[in-house]
Amino acid sequence: MQIQSLLSLRRTACDVEGISKKRVLEYLSNLIAQDQPTLNADEIFSRLISREKLGSTGLGNGVAIPHCRLANCSGILGGIIKLSEPIEYEAVDDQPVDIVFILIVPEETQDTHLQALAALAERFNNPKYLKQLRDASSDESLLNAATSLD
Repeated sequence: MQIQSLLSLRRTACDVEGISKKRVLEYLSNLIAQDQPTLNADEIFSRLISREKLGSTGLGNGVAIPHCRLANCSGILGGIIKLSEPIEYEAVDDQPVDIVFILIVPEETQDTHLQALAALAERFNNPKYLKQLRDASSDESLLNAATSLD
């Protein structure tokens, strides 16, 4: 899977002020909805919160992949942000999170959704890849770093 097919510059943000997990999820919901007018930020946020209640999407190594399914989503969408300061996210390793990749998938997808999550998790286990993301200093450089393994 190529991350480039999931991301766009409009869904990429560097040095975002996070404050809390809830505020980060709200920010990501708005980031996606601003780029995709057919999607509603409140619905995205509600779905992300519901998913987090099932278990944290914090993978470890300072990375989280919040994700949800939406009925009116026509294809898999991603967004990535780098936080200016790490936040508590209830990650599996109990470490704070500073890289957050949102994944929105059509409600009817099954295997594609799981394949995308697995491919992302594999990338985020690569220390060199994480360093490139953390070294990014602009939205453009973050997008370039995110797609560097494509």
